[in-house]
Amino acid sequence: MPDRHVIATELAPAAIGPYSQAIRIGDLVFCSGQIPLDPKTMQMVEGGIEEQANRVFANMEAVAVEAGASLCDICKLTIFLTNIGDFAVVNEIMARHFNEPYPARATVEVSALPKAALIEIEAIIALPKAN
Repeated sequence: MPDRHVIATELAPAAIGPYSQAIRIGDLVFCSGQIPLDPKTMQMVEGGIEEQANRVFANMEAVAVEAGASLCDICKLTIFLTNIGDFAVVNEIMARHFNEPYPARATVEVSALPKAALIEIEAIIALPKAN
């Protein structure tokens, strides 16, 4: 198995369990699920799905940057929602954070998420080639 390297940044929430923010293997980075925690306070952001989704994308971007990438280098997202009725709102927010071609994606409704979050997102990043 190729070497595994931990990706960690203080600009995203610290892990709240026995896992890493992300693991790099070769040119791929596997990002753990991000929930809408403020990385400074480790508290959930206030507000509804829009505020929570924006915080999650900001957290994911911080991890991507620490890995040497950006949100546009994400090739696969899995979005977990506690209310599939938020699907359209999340689509609008995602469109503000990404450019075409958009990453492959799955969105699923779940019964609950850690800390009563409304949304959690995990990602796989393909690191850009060095010039």
